[in-house]
Amino acid sequence: MAAPVRLLVNPAAGGGRAARVAPVAVEALRALGLTVERSDTRSLEHARELAREAARAGETVVGVSGDGLLGALADELRAHPGSVLGIVPGGRGNDFARVLGIPNDAHAAAAIIADGNLQSVDLGIVHARDAEARAFVGIASAGFDSDANGIANEAPPWLGALVYAYGALRALAAWRPASFEIELDPPGERHTIVGYSVGAANSKAYGGGMRAAPGAMLDDGLLDVMVLGAVSKRVFLTRILPRVFKGTHVEEPAVKVFRAREISLSSDRPFSMYADGDPIGDLPLRVSAARAAITVLTPRTPPPDSAFAPGAAVAGGA
Repeated sequence: MAAPVRLLVNPAAGGGRAARVAPVAVEALRALGLTVERSDTRSLEHARELAREAARAGETVVGVSGDGLLGALADELRAHPGSVLGIVPGGRGNDFARVLGIPNDAHAAAAIIADGNLQSVDLGIVHARDAEARAFVGIASAGFDSDANGIANEAPPWLGALVYAYGALRALAAWRPASFEIELDPPGERHTIVGYSVGAANSKAYGGGMRAAPGAMLDDGLLDVMVLGAVSKRVFLTRILPRVFKGTHVEEPAVKVFRAREISLSSDRPFSMYADGDPIGDLPLRVSAARAAITVLTPRTPPPDSAFAPGAAVAGGA
């Protein structure tokens, strides 16, 4: 018999979209023969508590929200071997679901929870000074992205997924280049970069469909380190930003891509690193990759641009 499902819903996510999707998901999951209990979250810390309780009870934890809640759930579930995370997209960006090939339709997402693959998935881990290490599912970045995320989080909900482009355009007006020091391990390289942002990517996308790290894989135990160096604001606006939605910005000379298990990052002025849409630590800090840290329910047929290596083994059937 399939494990009972604990549906964790952030009712404010996606401007109320998660609250609208949740009852549809409950009905769809019950129609598929699953036992379902819904719990609404009051905060990310409350979500962690609920996930901990569900994992200990042997329930499948299903997040109905965007990437912020999913990152918090993944962070909690990595401490509970054997636990399983399912996803019903309910946020603005839904980038993690998009990369996994989980559709926005609640009935289709429910079908994956009922009969998907149990896939081992990497996480990124942020180690900040005087703070507990925190995991994320997507991309952790700092610099220009810090400013853009801060603006996006204060934007009106009616903007939907456009909120991230809005944040970038607003941040660009006041932006001045920053100097970043990065150390990659392996291979033990040090780089000084003057420019916009440094990102440590566990997954391919963030910001509502921006394919910032098109080569990132969810099962290689590595981070794709994306660096945008110094370009004019005109070049950023006319070449970098439009091309990031297809991932072709990596062809630009100012964009550098490295790969490492761990990155240490500092800057010449204060920045908060953001991951999965929320602040996760202040520079200087380290980011590491945790291989096969959690198990996620994914489609039995992977998307065309899969985030897993061809023929990647799954943890079993749902």
